[in-house]
Amino acid sequence: MTETKTRPAPKAAVTLTPSAEQRIADLMAKAPEGTIGVKLSTPRRGCSGLAYSVDYVSEANSFDERIETPGGLFFIDGASVLYLIGSVMDWREDDFQAGFVFENPNATGSCGCGESFTV
Repeated sequence: MTETKTRPAPKAAVTLTPSAEQRIADLMAKAPEGTIGVKLSTPRRGCSGLAYSVDYVSEANSFDERIETPGGLFFIDGASVLYLIGSVMDWREDDFQAGFVFENPNATGSCGCGESFTV
């Protein structure tokens, strides 16, 4: 009798905190018609080279990583995954600001204003 081994499901490149998942749910609740999810990408911009960008998505790209959250689909741009592996995405709000915050173990530096990062 041979034993069948199963592999655990692959771990997502980015871990979302409950607060980030709730923010995605809030965004999806008021999303424009035709929106299928929210997408994280790292376009080239800012003084350090790469920035975090979160936008609505109206169609899926087969190269993007797809994460199902309680509030809707969350996509990670396929070209950005390598820069984000092991990151934690959180949503933080206080009296003066609100936004997604990233703990990225791949970032080797960031600009003074915190808008961009280097890997």
